[in-house]
Amino acid sequence: MAKKKRAFEYEFPAAVGSLAATDPKLARFMELAGPCGLQLDDAESPFESLVEAIVYQQLHGKAAETIFNRVKAIFAPERFPSPRLLLEVPEELLRGAGLSRQKAAAVRDLAAKTLDGTVPDLRAIRRMSDDEIIERLTSVRGVGRWTVEMFLIFHLGRPDVLPIGDYGVLQGYALTHRKRKMPKPKELGAFGERWKPYRTVASWYLWRAVHLHRAKKAADNLTKGEAKKKKSVKTGKKKSRTK
Repeated sequence: MAKKKRAFEYEFPAAVGSLAATDPKLARFMELAGPCGLQLDDAESPFESLVEAIVYQQLHGKAAETIFNRVKAIFAPERFPSPRLLLEVPEELLRGAGLSRQKAAAVRDLAAKTLDGTVPDLRAIRRMSDDEIIERLTSVRGVGRWTVEMFLIFHLGRPDVLPIGDYGVLQGYALTHRKRKMPKPKELGAFGERWKPYRTVASWYLWRAVHLHRAKKAADNLTKGEAKKKKSVKTGKKKSRTK
């Protein structure tokens, strides 16, 4: 039987309409960027989602994915280890899968704090406020505020999260609002008050702005490179004719 896909508990069109009404510059970008493409992760529990978040910290996507798959392979045929099972394996096995000493210690601390109730199960955590979740989860080794904010957005689907310390969000604000410099986190936090109660969707569009900006730069550089190459070939042909 196929697993029922989790859905956001708010409607993106309503969120976009609310944001557009309070921020004309963001409204113009949202119209160009199209529908919000936020998606929830596939993790079945807070424990699983946070283990993945710890593994992925400070790594590029492909490298992190490889290590995460190696960690999961230790516990085959289980789809994903339980907290107790993770604690039972020697740390050397986790290190052998590619985890650093710090990350191995972090996932083991996460497992211990899941077993003692510090990290609640999904049913319990859904009843908690964002601030309560941040306070609880940042007590886990290696889990900072940004990691919990990503958990709130991509696992719990909370609608009003603005990760003001995220470089992409700061850069996206500068791009969408045509600022020469990125804002300080506190400045973005103050400005973002107008985006309530849909700051998560605003964050996604700021990330989207960075993605589209990089894609445009890459395309422009490719075009320039091709033009330069054609010019070089043309110049070479002219020189060969004059010999």
